[in-house]
Amino acid sequence: MPLSAFSLLIALGAVLGHLYLFRRLVWNLTPRRGPRLFAALLLGVMTGVLVARRYLQRTLPEAPGDVVELVSYSWMGVALCLVLALAGVDLGRAVLAVGRRLRPAPAASSVPSVDAERRRFLSQATAGGALALGGGLAGYGSWRAFTAPEVTELVVRIPKLPRALEGFSIVQLTDLHVGPFIQRRFMDELVRRANALKPDLVAITGDLVDGTVPRLGGFVAALGNLHARYGSFFVTGNHDYSSGAEAWVAHLGSLGIPSLRNRHVRMGDAGGAFDLVGVDDWHGGRRLGQKGYDLDLALAGRDPERAAVLLAHQPANFKVAAEQGVDLQISGHTHGGQLFPMTALIGLSWEHSAGHYRHGDSHIYVSRGCGFWGPPMRLGSPPELVKLVLTS
Repeated sequence: MPLSAFSLLIALGAVLGHLYLFRRLVWNLTPRRGPRLFAALLLGVMTGVLVARRYLQRTLPEAPGDVVELVSYSWMGVALCLVLALAGVDLGRAVLAVGRRLRPAPAASSVPSVDAERRRFLSQATAGGALALGGGLAGYGSWRAFTAPEVTELVVRIPKLPRALEGFSIVQLTDLHVGPFIQRRFMDELVRRANALKPDLVAITGDLVDGTVPRLGGFVAALGNLHARYGSFFVTGNHDYSSGAEAWVAHLGSLGIPSLRNRHVRMGDAGGAFDLVGVDDWHGGRRLGQKGYDLDLALAGRDPERAAVLLAHQPANFKVAAEQGVDLQISGHTHGGQLFPMTALIGLSWEHSAGHYRHGDSHIYVSRGCGFWGPPMRLGSPPELVKLVLTS
């Protein structure tokens, strides 16, 4: 399978990042050949593991594959934090150096060895400070990823909503990425918090898992304990496709959680109802040569006078959906960037990257997600449990 642009970007970042760490933490600090060779070998191995992680996970047996994922993604997060800390220190030193050049030059030192010792000491001190800062960032990011998600509650006005459903609440669970990091304890606590919000409906909007049903089904079974007046519904994400979408749809069905695969169902009763519409992932099916996103099929046969809420994993095609009568789209996928500096760049890739947006009278809410993917960390984009309250 050819590498995606995202995989190539990670590979390039792994190579450049490890070269930078070697230069700053090894080459500049120790002249000894032995430590340099050992560090070069260690960083070279970690670079290779990061670049080849997908291939290793596909080809190795399950247990070693899990170890590769745990080690590679954990180190990826730590290395990123170290690079950010060192880059911040280097930037600060560069600014100070420019400031010194603008001041009158002092008299030349008559003891050059003292200046050399001073420079070595400053290099060691700044490297130590950067290591402490990077370690602190990694620790905080890991803590934030595994602690309770923030609850975001938003009132969304849908003029076509029937009075009988005034105040209807939807709790969104998305981008859990159940796998080697996120397991049953995390899931049980998330379900407990979702139930505490007393939803009328739970929407599980994709990227639920990173692995097969035999491997992860026991962890995902926690979702069978969700309680909502109108039940829970699932739509596929791109990671669910690569994990075996058909098997996961069947497994969720056994838990009492139906999947909306390019179809809609009515929510409510004779006193008033709206259409809950679900579509398969925007890219997941196409990349694997399977049936994927089909909004026209999902909307076929519905009464356009009824309000429509669309569950779609990726915040793609929103404006088209709005123009076809969708009043609210609920999505995830972006993680809000998850880690700095991606948190600052995610808006370049997605017009609707995180939070609430409007197009005419239609709304979209893009959740930052409940879990994480890749490095077990979140920096600048905390996890989120969303409760949307509908009003006319």
